[in-house]
Amino acid sequence: MTSASSTLAATIRQYDRERYLTALFAPADRREDLLALYAFNLEVAKTREVVREPMLGQIRLQWWRDALDEIFGGRTARRHETVEPLAEAIRRRNLPHEPFERLLLARERDLDDTPFAALSELEAYAEQTSGELMALALVVLGAADPTLQEIARRTGRGYALTGILRAVPFHARQHRCLLPSELLATHGTDRDGVLSMRASPRLAAAVAEVAEAAEAALWPARVPAVAWPALAPAILARRHLRRLKRAAHDVFAPSVAAEPGPGAILALIGGSIRRRA
Repeated sequence: MTSASSTLAATIRQYDRERYLTALFAPADRREDLLALYAFNLEVAKTREVVREPMLGQIRLQWWRDALDEIFGGRTARRHETVEPLAEAIRRRNLPHEPFERLLLARERDLDDTPFAALSELEAYAEQTSGELMALALVVLGAADPTLQEIARRTGRGYALTGILRAVPFHARQHRCLLPSELLATHGTDRDGVLSMRASPRLAAAVAEVAEAAEAALWPARVPAVAWPALAPAILARRHLRRLKRAAHDVFAPSVAAEPGPGAILALIGGSIRRRA
């Protein structure tokens, strides 16, 4: 469905497999532009993992700001395996500049180890990252309706919250915790309880509250077929949330971090039939 030799496709398939799978449902003439958008997101999302100092992360994010300013300013795109196809996608699909700026600003939060205080702060971060990305994906697909854009931002928030829960063990190994401190305290635990990587009823209760917020944000109704590939990650998020619930909200259970297999593809195929208007 997309070129096996495509550098972008290979990168997204390896490092962001769920979005890769959903991109396969996009029309052929939109797919490479969608992959270019997802490749940009991957580049900025991994900033924390590829730099040793916050200042280096700020420099990396500023590099992307400058690259986008050049693109939106009508200048020649930088020679870069992601920037050049992204520039083509932006110009071909008339993508707006502001969502990129909001996404980059939110990604600065990844460089700060200060915990989120309240669940509302974590939700805002999720919407400004994954939500803005999903809204941009809709524009790539030709679905810029304001109502759909709002659905995309909410659904992106739910998808990101689900991903954050699945990534708790990964973050804990980095001595990081994205779960809000006030929420943990409400349920009788704290950051150290998360970093110990030991399951407990108190941590499970906090995780369940985040999972409930994620589920509530995911789009519940049928959507126009043109918009479905952008919103399809919600199908996979719901599968993860069901798996997490079966594990009694133990984020350290091996089944919770399982990568998408054949069942994910079948779920997307079924979802494409049931959820498209």
